Formats: sequence, C-alpha cells, structure tokens
Amino acid sequence: MTDDESGWALALGPGGPVGTAWLIGLAAGLREAGADLASAALTVGTSAGAIAGAAIAAGRDLAALEELPPRDGPPAPADGSVMARVFEVGAAPGLEPDEARRRIGRLALDAAALPAERHRASMRYLVGTDTWPDARLLITGVDAVSGEPVLWDGSSGVPLSLAVAASSAAPGFAEPVPIGGRRYMDGAFAGWSDAELAKGAGPLVAVEPMPHMRGGGTGLRIVPDARALEAFGPNLGDRSRWTPVYREGVRQAPEAAERITAALAARR
Repeated sequence: MTDDESGWALALGPGGPVGTAWLIGLAAGLREAGADLASAALTVGTSAGAIAGAAIAAGRDLAALEELPPRDGPPAPADGSVMARVFEVGAAPGLEPDEARRRIGRLALDAAALPAERHRASMRYLVGTDTWPDARLLITGVDAVSGEPVLWDGSSGVPLSLAVAASSAAPGFAEPVPIGGRRYMDGAFAGWSDAELAKGAGPLVAVEPMPHMRGGGTGLRIVPDARALEAFGPNLGDRSRWTPVYREGVRQAPEAAERITAALAARR
C-alpha cells in the first residue's frame, strides 16, 4: 500500500444480508448526494462489506439492488445455532487466534448450509461482474482448515465474485468456498483492524453495520442509527428485510455525506 495522503481509504464491515442491504442503500444515497464511495483510493471489504465494496468499486447500479430477485431453487439449509457456537469459541479465554479460527472453520465445514456455488451465484448478481476494478480493492477471508487469514485483490487471479463469496461465507449459512484446492470462510474472523489494512492510504472512513462487534477503531465511522437498527431486526440473515433496510441506508446518506465531505476536507 502506498503512502498517498491525497487519497482516502474506505473500510466496510460485516453484517450479514441485512447489513449488506444497509451498506448498499447507504452507498446508493451517497452516490446521489455527490459523495460517491467509489472515489476511495483503497477499499477494504469484509463479509457484507466485501459484497458492498465490490459492487461500489465495480460501478454496479446500486439503485437496481433496492429489491432482491426471488431465490432460485429450494430453500437452502441454514443452522443459526452454528453462529452461537462460533461466538462461544471466540469468547473462550486464553484461546490463541489461529486455534480459534481453526475451531470455527471446523464448525463451518461440518454445518449444513447454502451450497458454495449457489452462494457464489448470488454474489455474482450483487457484484455484477467477475472483473476486479481498476481502483485498489482488498477482500478478506480465512482458510477454514488452517485458520490462516487471507487477502485477495486484483492480482490474486481469483474471480471477484468468488473472493466475495468466500469473504461472506458465514458458518451455518453458506458453505466454505473452494478456491485453488483450499476452502475459505467469512473474513469477519480474520482479525485485522481497519487501520492495519488501510495503513498508508490516507484518511480512513469506516462504515460498520455492526459497530458493537467491531470496537471504536480510528478515523470517521458511519454506523446505523436507532431507526435503521430497528429495521435490521433480530436476525441479520433475514432476507425479507432487505428492501426496508436498504431504504434506511438511503435515508441516512445525506447526513453521512456531510460528515464524510467535512472529514476529508479537514485532512487536505
């Protein structure tokens, strides 16, 4: 990453399908307000943020994503109890991060969940392309067997929708995604901070659907307000909430645009 203080970095965090809807709605509203997130010199996407970040950086028509198309095929298996066990592993005292990721990976590999190819097809629709954008985009993931964190970018040789599918493959909701003979799961478990990944890329704007899960961080943070969180509901995997949550993101965009514009102007 180059030290380019004339640019700025965008970090988009995890939040399941509901958080994805909010991120994309917010980005659509910001684009309309003249604060297009695609102008970031570096975008870092994790899980839901990988989906939104890829769609933004690739120039996807975000307004076209206000509603989701009907899902093809039978309902996918999903086991919400897996994520509860994942959080138990994450909270275990004294457990080394690599071992925690390996244990989470075993839970992900053993769970009945949306087949990886169906998950990738959904990601291909949301992102709109398999071609990486010219702008710098980093997508986080985790090797489900070794527990090793991984970063994909345009030089990795991995199709964009495949990297996004891996980054958003939450245990119990989507199978770990095969890439190059390995299987990868949700980048939310990688353990990197936004500041670490965006080091040297200028001012940082972090957009977090789940601020309570990610801590304070540095730079400007944009988070859902109380009304948006009410629209999220208790289940971040509830696709039926996509459109109302997308619209909450659009609603928050004008205020977010003012904050982003002011923060970036102050650093010039």
